[in-house]
Amino acid sequence: MKLPKDFESYFRERWDAEAVDALISGLQGEPSVSIRLNTARLPIDAEPEGADGRVPWCPEGIYLKSRPAFTADPLLHAGAYYVQEASSMFLAHVLRSLVPRTSSLTAVLDLCAAPGGKSTLMRNLLPDDCLLVSNEPVRARVQVLAENMAKWGHPNVKVTQAYAADIAETVGRGGRKKGNGSEPFDLILADVPCSGEGMMRKEEEAVRQWSPEFVTKCAALQRSIVADIWPALRPGGFLIYSTCTFNPEEDEDNVEWIARKLGADIETIPVESAWNICGDLRTQSTSSFDTRHSSFVIPPPSGGYRGSSPSGGHRGLPFCHFLPGKVRGEGFFCAVLRKHDDETGAKAGGSSKKTTPLATLPTDLLDDADAPRVDLTLPDAIRYLQREALVLPVGTPLGIIQVCYQGQRLGLAKNRGTRANNLYP
Repeated sequence: MKLPKDFESYFRERWDAEAVDALISGLQGEPSVSIRLNTARLPIDAEPEGADGRVPWCPEGIYLKSRPAFTADPLLHAGAYYVQEASSMFLAHVLRSLVPRTSSLTAVLDLCAAPGGKSTLMRNLLPDDCLLVSNEPVRARVQVLAENMAKWGHPNVKVTQAYAADIAETVGRGGRKKGNGSEPFDLILADVPCSGEGMMRKEEEAVRQWSPEFVTKCAALQRSIVADIWPALRPGGFLIYSTCTFNPEEDEDNVEWIARKLGADIETIPVESAWNICGDLRTQSTSSFDTRHSSFVIPPPSGGYRGSSPSGGHRGLPFCHFLPGKVRGEGFFCAVLRKHDDETGAKAGGSSKKTTPLATLPTDLLDDADAPRVDLTLPDAIRYLQREALVLPVGTPLGIIQVCYQGQRLGLAKNRGTRANNLYP
């Protein structure tokens, strides 16, 4: 792969030589293929054909030896599994690490959720009675998010299309009710739009669009998004900040800005040493970094970092970097912040956009719990997914039917006896 102009020199100014060499080498390798099981539909020990080991930080994640024709597999359309990059599955480990401190979760927001990988992951790990609001601000992307959440299947999900400021405004004026009042979110995932450095092995567009100026532009957008959503996070609540980038402007620098400007502690995340996850990769502290390279340089938060480093084969990291070549996955960055209980930190600046009501999309178009079920052969299942009419087996009840493949529901059909009308949305 030919790297963008200035890419290597950009990182050599910011990382030590060993880290840069590892990154450049890793980006020349072949990307891996991985899926994550829907444990509400399949047992966690299920082994699909072509399995090539488990993702270390996510027991539901499975590497595959090669990339099959996923779109021709009815089980994908049934929501039995999700095709997801292995590094992104680290969110499962982060959520499990937070469980002792988040046992009373009532509402969680996935702020930039399309196409749905992280929302489907969270939905399996959150308590059943915890509401998941899966939001996508870009109208052109929200429909695929709604489709994927419908396929995954869970009643306690709301898919919305709104900007961060819209959500914060809606929460503030009582748009999400709990009891007699309005409640902010207990946890927010901000997987923010980024320069896409971590996806360069898979997406040519990530290579074409990259430049130091684009990095700085993305960093500014990310800060704006987090500042806008900050009022919607309850005091003491958690913000998980993630990108698919390597650079400090979008990663470490931004997390420290959030902690200092908005009022939060940066939590350490326990990781296994064998996972080869990297921590802070900056060669200099932010306070001494040359401001010509970044317009967003600040010193670390005065309170430092919360938590302690685990012993033995574990360590605690405030910043988690996944570098291709060092891990079996693509580029990914993650950090966790806990909002100050007293909200003494600086308030968010807010957005100049005029807020609008949240548009909610239905996610129950594939289910009818009371409908009889019928299992299809593979050819018939593919015909159903292509929205063709079917002839169901003799004896199938008339009326609305749940159409299944290998026991996994695909959607609904209306059986008229001689034919079944396809109701796949």
